[in-house]
This record gives sequence, structure tokens and C-alpha cells, in this order.
Amino acid sequence: MTHSMRAPHLLAAMALLTVAAGCVPASDAPAKPAPSPASSPFTDPGPPLPPPAAPPVRADFLLRGTPEQGAVMLGQAPGGTRTLTLDGQPVPLARDESFLIAFDRDAGPSARLVATLASGQRVERTLTVAAGSWRIEHINAPYRGSASSDAEFARRRPAELAQIAAARATPVESDGWRQRFRWPVTGRFSGFFGSQRVYQGKPGSYHSGTDVAVPAGTPFFAPADGVVTLAAAAPFTLEGNLLIVDHGMGLSSAFLHCQRLDVKVGDRVTQGQQLGLVGRTGRATGPHLHWGLKWRDARLDPGKLAGPMAR
Repeated sequence: MTHSMRAPHLLAAMALLTVAAGCVPASDAPAKPAPSPASSPFTDPGPPLPPPAAPPVRADFLLRGTPEQGAVMLGQAPGGTRTLTLDGQPVPLARDESFLIAFDRDAGPSARLVATLASGQRVERTLTVAAGSWRIEHINAPYRGSASSDAEFARRRPAELAQIAAARATPVESDGWRQRFRWPVTGRFSGFFGSQRVYQGKPGSYHSGTDVAVPAGTPFFAPADGVVTLAAAAPFTLEGNLLIVDHGMGLSSAFLHCQRLDVKVGDRVTQGQQLGLVGRTGRATGPHLHWGLKWRDARLDPGKLAGPMAR
């Protein structure tokens, strides 16, 4: 048989062997199951991880700022604080247990901060309050301001004071007190917080704010977020066109001697928003903006909140 005649038989035999090989019965040994994804070394999560440790509970006060006459401090109360007092007077707490306290121009040499926890435990801190240094300023303006006589001043003043007291007592929700305050206007300082004032030879109370001398008609702006609680409909005898903005937590700004007010009672204002124009209404010897700050009854130094004025 020639080579060409043998080739078809050889190919047929190889085909039969191939088919037979494909029909070999499976071994009696049990088949190994394929590893499931859950048991794969690349996907096995192993034992559950422990939950993250809870942050430590504050056991004491965290305070920011310097305790001194005319200054403000921000703080965090100890964890679980239910009530907070400063010298026996309640201090409101925010939801995150933060708070604000401040010291009047005539504050005493120490103050006592007390937190009462849910357990009844009390955490106390005594603060040493540094004294301020105050000037004496002689002002060539009548003590009674724009009133034509002492009798008119005595008649008008009680109603004006009642409006101011009502404005400061208005409850306000605002986080402006948390912000870094800005100067509402920039210019030359013409009056300083805390200075003892003498009006045409008659001693008056100390200066309750800071005066910035700028031309009449200069815009002034909100130093922080807040809510307008007073916008005088007519000039007051001393303050002239008066605007009060509450920044929350009992902290409020007063702007005096304005030429014009651009906001009204109930308006929410944001830091940097124009509030009005500087003027010389009320008891003023020239155009300037008087910026006063109060926390409850404590009169505060605006410069301690706003810092140095950028020129």
C-alpha cells in the first residue's frame, strides 16, 4: 500500500481515539467544589472590626479669648452640661454646648463659671478678669443732645430708653456671635470705648462704644450676621438715627448718629451687608459712626472683637 493510500486510514484511526478519549468516565473521587467568592482569600472579611472608639467626653471647659474688662470669650462646656451660669446668672448653651460670655467695662476682678452636668456634678472655673485702662474725653456738645432744653430731654428720654430696652430683650436666633467680627466702616478713631466723658464741663457716663470719623453719607456694613431689632423711625435725642442688630446669644451691635438706615426691624442681615449711611444726628459734633456692643447689660469694646482696623 502506498503512502497516499495509507493516510486516510491513519486519520480515521486518530479521530476514533480522540472521540474515545472524550468519553472516558469520570473518576469515582468526589469533585472538589470551586471556592465560593465568600471564602476566597481576597474577599474573606475575617472577624468583624470593633466599632470606633467614642471621642473622650470633655471633663472641663474649653475657653478662647482673654478675660478682661470689655472683652468677650467663647467656650465649650463640659460634656453633658445641662445648665451654665456666670456669677450665678444663666448663660445660654448652643446645641453643641458652645457658649459666649463677656465682661463689662466695670467688671470686677474675678468671675465664676459653673456647669451643672446631667449627673448633678458641678464643674467650676474661676476667671481672673484683667482691668482696662480708660481715657478722659472732653466733648464740646450739650449733655442733653438734640433736645432743645433739659425739660424736653427729660420728657423724651424715657420713651427712647424703653424702645432700646425692648429691642435688646427681643429673642433672636442667629449664629453671628460665632463669627470673627469686622469693622463696619474704616476711618479715623475719634472716640474710644470706656473713656470718661465730660460734656461742656458736665461729667457724663463713660463712652459706651468706638467712634469712627468719616464723611457724612459714607456707607457702613454689618460686622457679623444678625437680626435687626430696632431701626429708629425718628432721631433719638442722643443716638440720632439708631440701629440695633442682634447677633444671637445676647450679643448685639448698636450704630448711632446715622444719616440713613437701609434695613428695618425683623430683617436678617449678613456680614458685610450695607446697613445705612454715616451721619451726625443726635448728640454729635461731626459726622461719625458710633459702634457699640453689648452682651446683656455688659458694655463691650468693639476693638476686642474686630481686632486692629485694616486701613
